[in-house]
Amino acid sequence: MIRINDDIAIQDWELSESFTRASGPGGQNVNKVATAVELRFEAARSPALAPDVKARLKRIAGRKWTKDGAIVLRVDKHRSQAMNRALAEERLAEMIRQALVRPKRRIRTRPTLASKRRRLEGKARRGTIKNLRRPPPADD
Repeated sequence: MIRINDDIAIQDWELSESFTRASGPGGQNVNKVATAVELRFEAARSPALAPDVKARLKRIAGRKWTKDGAIVLRVDKHRSQAMNRALAEERLAEMIRQALVRPKRRIRTRPTLASKRRRLEGKARRGTIKNLRRPPPADD
């Protein structure tokens, strides 16, 4: 079980792990021991998450979200299977914590009359400067 916060915990049946051999440095250890972990979380079927949280989680997960509604995390950072498992669980928990934060609604504001005037005065001033840069008209 992974505890996300005081209210939400991910049950073991929602998670599945598989282990493979990791790539990269590590000598013979890499060739012999399956240390890389692939953690699969059935997010779409999870009763612990509200529908709006699932929608935000899908956006946060990006390519890690599969067509059948699962999140697949592959971790092979450490040479230890236990450390990779803990890191994968922590990454999943952090993604869910991010999805729990409801974004603030943007309140549309209108520009003030003074700010409109300042903007137009600035544009006029800039236009005057550009006009003064022009060569004088040719008198034939």
